[in-house]
Amino acid sequence: MGRPMGGGYVIAVRGGAGRGAADREAGPVAVVAAVGPVLGWSVLSQRGGLHGQEDCCASRAGAHMALPAAQLPAAAAGMCSLQPGLAARAPQHREHAGCDPGADSPAPHPRDRGWHTASLQPTRAPRKHALRVLDMTGLLDDGVEQDPGTMSMWDCTAAVARTCIAQQQGGTADPGPAPIPVEVRVDLRVNRASYSFLREALRSSVGSPLRLCCRDLRAEDLPMRNTVALLQLLDAGCLRRVDLRFNNLGLRGLSVIIPHVARFQHLASLRLHYVHGDSRQPSVDGEDNFRYFLAQMGRFTCLRELSMGSSLLSGRLDQLLSTLQSPLESLELAFCALLPEDLRFLARSPHAVHLKKLDLSGNDLSGSQLEPFQGLLQAAAATLLHLELTECQLADTQLLATLPVLTRCTSLRYLGLYGNPLSMAGLKELLRDSVVQAELRTVVHPFPVDCYEGLPWPPPASVLLEASINEEKFARVEAELHQLLLASGRAHVLWTTDIYGRLAADYFSL
Repeated sequence: MGRPMGGGYVIAVRGGAGRGAADREAGPVAVVAAVGPVLGWSVLSQRGGLHGQEDCCASRAGAHMALPAAQLPAAAAGMCSLQPGLAARAPQHREHAGCDPGADSPAPHPRDRGWHTASLQPTRAPRKHALRVLDMTGLLDDGVEQDPGTMSMWDCTAAVARTCIAQQQGGTADPGPAPIPVEVRVDLRVNRASYSFLREALRSSVGSPLRLCCRDLRAEDLPMRNTVALLQLLDAGCLRRVDLRFNNLGLRGLSVIIPHVARFQHLASLRLHYVHGDSRQPSVDGEDNFRYFLAQMGRFTCLRELSMGSSLLSGRLDQLLSTLQSPLESLELAFCALLPEDLRFLARSPHAVHLKKLDLSGNDLSGSQLEPFQGLLQAAAATLLHLELTECQLADTQLLATLPVLTRCTSLRYLGLYGNPLSMAGLKELLRDSVVQAELRTVVHPFPVDCYEGLPWPPPASVLLEASINEEKFARVEAELHQLLLASGRAHVLWTTDIYGRLAADYFSL
């Protein structure tokens, strides 16, 4: 629970791994009873505690602390008697928050990752210390690492939408001053099934005491007109990411949507997954749509991440990247059929020396693309943290030729090589040479070709992904790799074939 800052509170409702039994068993009524009279709002937390957070938008420093829900009544009682001293009243919770409650620059506990939802209803309490901001951003996406005790983006979106609609429909006729508006910061996830519900919630929040401020929007399998309708309802000053997946937009659809996205001047991340747009189509309409798309891309001033997965950009990457006003730090071009000239341009562009994350999965790097790819690695070596090269047709020969420049990426933390036809000998060379990369923490490697039987050569990626392996041979490979890691003092480095066991590194977490 945050201390009062400038007459208002900034609160984040959070839940995650590491919660104690008392947290999980605390009833929501206790939370409402403890917090409502103090803040001027009733806060109904489904699980977990309330956390104060620095108000970044207003640049007001404040203490950060975490209180389990079971401790809220006592904490609130103390806050009522001496409001500004809350942060100093609960030193016993320092280990839970992962920081000193009195510190000005807090560091949340690394396990404390999932954000839970809340239901809010206005009250007529005094305005002196009313809730101003409820930050519910930062939820883990659905995935294999999702803590069953935390809420997902889907859950949060639904709960926030229900609350906004209920608040608008319920209204209030009580005498006295109107409730102080609360800015509710959220990440929203929407698909065809939830579109109408979320649109109603966004409409309800206009002029409402509960003002939705969407930070990240993720829309999946949503028709073009519905995507545009949602974008028109979002606050232009809040949005930092637009993530469109499986929408089958094509260039025509992109040309319709992109001007609505470009109005978000603070947008830092644009992710266009599986848009199935072939920029090489010879039609006049296709060329016009592509040029219009490029012109709109030039309007972004803060863009730092661009993902164009499965968009055919052969020979057109220079046109796309040259329109951007500022260098990218994260670039995902998976399955974009890149040509050698695309890689050469990228290596010479201003973007290369700023890249922290690069994904070239699904592009064949085994032939004439290998040399320009090595040049790109050389250009990005000083900044690169995350490199994804899944299914790039890299065999031992190409890997060994690339190792001298790859090992110059001394800040690299993650290397993805799954789906490449590498042998055990090639993997051992990589393991030995990567000893100079002190920051490396994860290597996702393929099953060595030694563990297959009767492979065609060169083996297509589909064969490597679907063919059966000799489990006994692979067990020996794993044991040998583990021993090599131990012998080199790198037991902390994870070498794995599990591409689903870890959530992909998010640009904003790098």
